Amino acid sequence: MNHPIADLRKSYERAELDETAAAKLPMAQFEAWLQQAIAAELPEPNAMTLATVGADGRPSTRIVLIKGVDARGLTWYTNFNSRKGQELAANPMAALQFHWVELERVVRIEGRVERVSDAEADAYFASRPLDSRIGAWASPQSQVISNRGLLVAQAARYAAQFVLSPPRPPHWGGFRLVPDCWEFWQGRKSRLHDRMRYRLHDGQWLRERLAP
Repeated sequence: MNHPIADLRKSYERAELDETAAAKLPMAQFEAWLQQAIAAELPEPNAMTLATVGADGRPSTRIVLIKGVDARGLTWYTNFNSRKGQELAANPMAALQFHWVELERVVRIEGRVERVSDAEADAYFASRPLDSRIGAWASPQSQVISNRGLLVAQAARYAAQFVLSPPRPPHWGGFRLVPDCWEFWQGRKSRLHDRMRYRLHDGQWLRERLAP
């Protein structure tokens, strides 16, 4: 017998997040949690939801993989002609979300988005497996196609053209979200969750607790 969705419940009791334990800077807190997610061998700990809004005001989300994090922000790579690429061109503001279910943790990040340099994009593209580099040429991402055979044929054509050295396509590169707001969510018992927000104000990070 199927259980009604409304009856699905879980008590969150694994950890806590309070002002004495949280880092003073959000990037330090994020890097600590990310490393803990990696150490716990979670499935794809670098997977994040990317939310964008197009020129028509319609929001959309998708899962992407973080490929870089440093003091400048968080980086991922994609086809600039994809829906997300076009929406970021029209509105360079976005939100990211990590959900590490097994650790009962969520991280939400908001800010403006910029393209990474050509040198950074070239270096990352060169590090990708050959099939992935060919795929970047073969797939007209987010466009309507007639069937999968088209992708296979395109991949074969570009593989023959470039052999082992496909260059980075001009329509493919990286985006970096430069955060101005972070929220760290730790599940707690009785739905009294810990929510810690870091908000950029006059060049300084303010740390605030939010009610769950």
